[in-house]
Amino acid sequence: MIDWTALPELDPSEAELAAVVAALRSPDPVERDERAYSRLVGWVPGLAAERRLALGDAMAARFQDPEIQARTFAPLVLGRLVRTGTLRPGWLDAFTRWYPAETDLRGHHPELGWLHAVAHGADLLAAFGQHPEVDPEPLLALGAARLLAPTGHVFDAMEDDRLGFALALTLTRPDLTPTQAVGWLDAVAEVFATGRPGPMPAEVSNTLRTLRVVHLLAACGVRPTWGGEEVRPLPHGPAVGRRIVEVLSIAAAYIG
Repeated sequence: MIDWTALPELDPSEAELAAVVAALRSPDPVERDERAYSRLVGWVPGLAAERRLALGDAMAARFQDPEIQARTFAPLVLGRLVRTGTLRPGWLDAFTRWYPAETDLRGHHPELGWLHAVAHGADLLAAFGQHPEVDPEPLLALGAARLLAPTGHVFDAMEDDRLGFALALTLTRPDLTPTQAVGWLDAVAEVFATGRPGPMPAEVSNTLRTLRVVHLLAACGVRPTWGGEEVRPLPHGPAVGRRIVEVLSIAAAYIG
């Protein structure tokens, strides 16, 4: 049992860090979310570089964990690491394999608390999207792959906003060409074009609503930090907005 009141604010011992990392996969939402997660992200900036890398390796390995809460809290800690400038290419590889393949998309569970695979993954996607050493174009395709992966779960806890935000923030990268900024939408257009009469698949509904968020941010700009004052424009915002309208009109003919 961890004595949370006795843990240092900075520079934990190896044993203390290992104990909190283990608690991050706890099924108890208070232990995992309010204690372990909060303590870990608070420690990250003060950890030595080699300790940050080791922590990131442990989190990347969690994407293969059999427990859903372990898989979905790993990207939150990885995102904090990436935002400090710490990066290992293998972390992105592990995330790319996991994110569109995750099938448990529940937002909140009455016993496990917040799981939020899509939203937590979106937060990591946004962190990678702001890192200058990460190519933004594959990240946009990764976001589209997550949206289009077949599922029975309709987003119900602002997952569309979180993923739309991540995509829009990635689209603020100045090194994206106009073609790259809209190219990821081709996969969405192909799926929408195969639609048939009948109930709308959950993944199509999720994609429609997420693209509306991106369209809004393409027009208004995006705040890199939630509630912050800085607003970044999308360099190719008008082109992104036009292409989204074209794609949405395939599934929603009243748009355009």
